[in-house]
Amino acid sequence: MSIAVKIALPPLILIVLATLWSPLVVAEVRRIVHPDGRVEFTNVSPSRQQALPSTKKETVYRFRDDRGITSFSNQRPPEADYDVIRFDCYACKVSSTVNWHTTRLFTSPYQNEIQQASRQFEVDPALVRAVIHAESAFNPAALSPKGAQGLMQLMPGTAAELGVANAMDVAENIRGGVNYLARMLHLHDGDIRLATAAYNAGPGAVGRHGGIPPFAETRAYVERVGILHERYRSTLAQLTGH
Repeated sequence: MSIAVKIALPPLILIVLATLWSPLVVAEVRRIVHPDGRVEFTNVSPSRQQALPSTKKETVYRFRDDRGITSFSNQRPPEADYDVIRFDCYACKVSSTVNWHTTRLFTSPYQNEIQQASRQFEVDPALVRAVIHAESAFNPAALSPKGAQGLMQLMPGTAAELGVANAMDVAENIRGGVNYLARMLHLHDGDIRLATAAYNAGPGAVGRHGGIPPFAETRAYVERVGILHERYRSTLAQLTGH
């Protein structure tokens, strides 16, 4: 005589198990709660996933391992085809070797576009240049695998919300990015560090942590934008005589 036992599992767990099921192997699924409150289910063992992604900007690779199981990791798989599903901005890489105190500044490109947007949304143009530098290093064709677009790396959803029809158009991208930056400044009472942290990690993360989130990438980003902002402000003042 056999006894059938039914176990009621939450729908999310059932979906994860169904996705990971293999005729030969059932992968162990671990539940991970990230510092910003996100919950992730993963089948990548700790030995293969040394450090979990901590912000929306960090690179994550999706691939099939040698058992045919779809896996996710922030370590690029050496012998497997993979898709990149997250991307690190120019100033977000903690191990960056760029000297932010001496790296070349971009004081000339897009003067009209930055000036117009800065006036419209009442944002310091030196801060706008610092954010563009940090996001894309002034590459108007920058396109992340996640979908962030252009100079100020606008996500499609954010661009639509800001009324940006073509995020790859320089003027539209800058207008949308400065609009969003102005909103973050207003939300955080003009605090530039909190506003740039929100630009990077999202205002929700800043709110949940009551300040700059404890993400290494976000903290590096905020520090580097701060350095660039002071340098752009000083250099632009010298160039304009103000």
